[in-house]
Amino acid sequence: MKGKGISILSGLTCIALALCVSLSSTGAVGVYFGQVKRSLPIYSVEREEKLVSISFDCAWGTEHTDAILSALEAEDVRATWFMVEFWTTKYPDYVKKIDEKGHEIGTHSRTHSNMSKLTKESIVDEIKTSSDVITAITGKKVNLFRPPYGDYDDLVIDTLAEMGYYTIQWDVDSLDWKDLSAGEISSRIIGRVQKGSIILCHNNGKHTAEALPVILSTLKNQGYTFVPIGELIYHANYTINSNGRQVPVENIG
Repeated sequence: MKGKGISILSGLTCIALALCVSLSSTGAVGVYFGQVKRSLPIYSVEREEKLVSISFDCAWGTEHTDAILSALEAEDVRATWFMVEFWTTKYPDYVKKIDEKGHEIGTHSRTHSNMSKLTKESIVDEIKTSSDVITAITGKKVNLFRPPYGDYDDLVIDTLAEMGYYTIQWDVDSLDWKDLSAGEISSRIIGRVQKGSIILCHNNGKHTAEALPVILSTLKNQGYTFVPIGELIYHANYTINSNGRQVPVENIG
């Protein structure tokens, strides 16, 4: 019986060793044993206060943008808008209008490409040229970036950090681009928001503007305060946990 136990243990040891060799050969050993730390964007922020940010990606059209701006103004809410370069150059008056209403503007890339498929040089070009166009219109420096399709890899995050940018994702997705009804959009958002959430919407969502009054007033009545993403995130002395939540260093332990 003792010999049989030793034999089983020996067999398990061989399997474990074989697994290690296999994982090492694929580069996955660190991931399997939790030894590799991925470079992550900011999905949400650890906050004691009930702060939240709402953001709008700008890539197609402007048909519903004025209504969105009006809804935000009615509730005295400042948002963050991520603009693709071709949208920025096509609608400079909207860029100026959004900026003059006190909103924050970040870049959403130059060509709305999958960033993880690009070389470092192409990533730098996508960010620099798109930011320069925004700055030329607003006179303000850009330091926030949202990757198109939410697509990124370590190279994207690390390159952006080297350039002085914060890469921003979201933890609350409105799915407004799917033409959900105003009720469906508001229900999705209100039911998912927590302290430090970043809400994703689109400037040309068909029913986004219609949903905003309920979203904004309900969350404000629940004690939330809306701030632009640049005021929600930490700019120093922070880490990002495995869920993409930005945490101040003093809260780690």
